[in-house]
Amino acid sequence: MPGTLDGRRIYFVGIGGAGLSGYALLARSWGAEVAGWDRVRTPYLEPLAGIEITLGPEPDPPDGWEVVVSTAFTDRVSGTSRAEFLAELVSLQRSIVVAGTHGKSTTAAMVAFCLDRAGHDPAFLIGAEVPQLGANARAGTGWLVVEGDESDRTVLLLRPQIAVVTNVELDHHSTFGSQVEVEALFERWLEEVPQVVRGAELEPAEIPLAIPGEHNRRNAACALAVLELAGVAAADAIAALAEFRGVGRRFELRGEAGGVRVFDDYGHHPTEVAATIAAARELGARRVLVLFQPHLYSRTLHLAGEFGNALAAADVVCVTDIYAAREEPVEGVTGKLVVDAVAERRPGMAVCWAPAVEDGARMLARRARPGDLVLTIGAGDVDRAVPLLLEELG
Repeated sequence: MPGTLDGRRIYFVGIGGAGLSGYALLARSWGAEVAGWDRVRTPYLEPLAGIEITLGPEPDPPDGWEVVVSTAFTDRVSGTSRAEFLAELVSLQRSIVVAGTHGKSTTAAMVAFCLDRAGHDPAFLIGAEVPQLGANARAGTGWLVVEGDESDRTVLLLRPQIAVVTNVELDHHSTFGSQVEVEALFERWLEEVPQVVRGAELEPAEIPLAIPGEHNRRNAACALAVLELAGVAAADAIAALAEFRGVGRRFELRGEAGGVRVFDDYGHHPTEVAATIAAARELGARRVLVLFQPHLYSRTLHLAGEFGNALAAADVVCVTDIYAAREEPVEGVTGKLVVDAVAERRPGMAVCWAPAVEDGARMLARRARPGDLVLTIGAGDVDRAVPLLLEELG
């Protein structure tokens, strides 16, 4: 059973985000009075009906309230950080934390979905929509399933009963100097957790799955190991996983037009891009066309060559300019670095640079033919190309 936040008055700055919207939902369910602010209305606010939410240019927390601040708005107001509040939630309920470089959202969703199907009434906070569970967050009386973030080292604050590290690679170059540093961070964290699953020690799960790809078979292996520790019978877990159809923006089928299927994926690391293209190949498409939006200047600078290797597995590639997110531009670092890397890896391949997402969508739509599969890939806003692609293809 969860703990209690009775008598607390908590104001969430950035309540419309995938993270804080879920924290607000749990806080209200656990007895707190909740309110919040964001710049614009988002889909994540829909489950928060009845909570007073202010939309506008600047937050204005009421006097006497605790303030929890999204990482995106720490320059605007002081208060408890997202990571600190998540650590408190984890401490109040029997918890499972899913961490690692790749596959966190899918693995966490697999665990929550199977716990739900097995009647364990899980609570969960997941960084993407889980259509089969109706949302990315829920309050429940069983296990609390959350993701742990290594990008700012805050995973160290979390003290669950069960932890899983799906895999380890260097992804956040502004935080870590080497993969050895990332590995050391996870090892330090795992020393404090009673029960641990290490994805690197597991073989891919050879069970029926509704979602393709070797990476998802590895995610499933992690989920099965966690579920065993959480008390779910293996047969029940395997049966539930066979029904699991994925999470939002993880190789998500968004539509079909003109005989061309369009999928959208959040991948933003070369390993993820390669895995997504390999999964697309498993579906037997005539050709795979990719619209890729690099994410972060630091990542693009350090991994342009690896992105070139990954994207070269497609048939046609169009690269947009970089989605900056939290970073300032770096002179000479643009999406063209990735284009050049693809061209070097596969001379003569159809590859282009279209700095604007809309231009890239139109270019791929003109090249696509019936039987092809188009992928939009990136952690920024490349998914806004999907409606345009479907319109142009139709």
